[in-house]
Amino acid sequence: MKHQTLEELNEVAEVEPSFPAMTRTQRLEHWAMLLERKPERCLAAFPGTEYMILDVRHKTQCVGSALSIAFGDPVLRAQGLKDDTYGEAKRFFELADWQLHAIVCHCHVGGTMKAGWAAVQVRSAIDKDSKLFSRLREAVAGWPVLRILAHLRR
Repeated sequence: MKHQTLEELNEVAEVEPSFPAMTRTQRLEHWAMLLERKPERCLAAFPGTEYMILDVRHKTQCVGSALSIAFGDPVLRAQGLKDDTYGEAKRFFELADWQLHAIVCHCHVGGTMKAGWAAVQVRSAIDKDSKLFSRLREAVAGWPVLRILAHLRR
């Protein structure tokens, strides 16, 4: 049997997924759940991601990292996770550099981290997004200029 990617199969046949696509939040929740299965497991941390040239950072891999756990999961691979590189994780989980840095970089924990700690950071990326945008929306809605414009529209 020859292993083929979903893209390769799509070239010769119409492939329909047998399960719905996960949302960003669902993908992050699933990743956190994978890490929480063995919270005491030691994972490798990425060294100095913030100092890497962008191209290098996006191609960087770290054997035994939180990203390796995600890529090892057949569900996330079926959802489209292509490999365990920094750039692919950023794309697939829809994370900003600062969010992914907080999850995988060594500057927060040293050379290794506990899987449970990484899970907390993954969940934090979910919460920070929603709280940040909620606060931003509330702040913008409260600007005096916008309140005057809203009043004038009535």
